[in-house]
Amino acid sequence: MKFLVDAQLPIRLARLLQEAGYDTIHTRDLPQQNATPDSIINTLSVQQERIVVTKDSDFVDSFLTVQQPYKLLLVTTGNIKNSELETLFAANLSLIVDLLSQNNYIELSRDSVIIHQ
Repeated sequence: MKFLVDAQLPIRLARLLQEAGYDTIHTRDLPQQNATPDSIINTLSVQQERIVVTKDSDFVDSFLTVQQPYKLLLVTTGNIKNSELETLFAANLSLIVDLLSQNNYIELSRDSVIIHQ
């Protein structure tokens, strides 16, 4: 499973996913870094079959209208400390991976993981 972590999420989240054994890049790893347009992120996601991890609802719109990105993990925790976000991901990572292997769009909130059809 491969991930692409969007700009408004910390690079530490990408590193956590890498340390868990997943092929993960952050937008800061891309040539245009955090200024990479959503359209390029979507194209890269489809080409490399990467799951976009984001807080940006624009990706929800593009996913629902044109089925891009490849798969989507929407983070809806609101403002949260990076350490709390990492703890939340670590606690739910196996569930997230299981759900993403069977679904194309899931959401992670502070207290649940939601499957969107």
